[in-house]
Amino acid sequence: MARLHFDPELLPVDSLGGEEAVAPDRLRDEALRARFSNPPPWSPEITVERLVRPMSGPLTEAAVLLPIVLREENGPTILFTQRAAHLNDHAGQISFPGGRMESYDESPIATALRETEEEVGISRSHIDVIGTLPEYHTGTGFRVTPVVGIVKPPFEVKADPFEVAEVFEVPLAFLMDGMHHQRRTAEFVTGNRTFYVMPYERFFIWGATAGMLRNLFHFLRA
Repeated sequence: MARLHFDPELLPVDSLGGEEAVAPDRLRDEALRARFSNPPPWSPEITVERLVRPMSGPLTEAAVLLPIVLREENGPTILFTQRAAHLNDHAGQISFPGGRMESYDESPIATALRETEEEVGISRSHIDVIGTLPEYHTGTGFRVTPVVGIVKPPFEVKADPFEVAEVFEVPLAFLMDGMHHQRRTAEFVTGNRTFYVMPYERFFIWGATAGMLRNLFHFLRA
């Protein structure tokens, strides 16, 4: 992806998602596992984003891990990375651990677990995959499978400094509240694109990462 020529943090807020927060009891370990093992009827909000530049050829296969960390004191969180500023794809942005599928990956789940171990040092032995969300086609040309996993502490984070500038966690309850979901609009060569933004403290979660969180939100509140 070409580096951004605008600052999404400076764009005005068009509107809020505004939906009620997911009930706290649905964010517990047992409830999350039950939801993925027996999913209700539901519809994802976003599966295909407007491309931010003209493209030819197929989308690039990729997978990310949505790591739900079971923190006892303050409730579950989701672990994110801030990508290193020098990277060509999504430089400096907030992301889930993940990346392109390689020929030796047996499945998107294998990709997500491998990339998580490489990027943040969390071994797959600490991750219990509970399911996946619908494919997400990003505006930068990736076909992403979001893999949802439960991570039980204690575990050690060891970020790859070439790819990751920082690793941090955000409370799941904050992210699963529609009042924290902003819509903003930017103009690209392919036309206007409206996307979600979820600012948290000094972190600015937006774009595909926020879009996949919106789908998790709809799945858990269905």
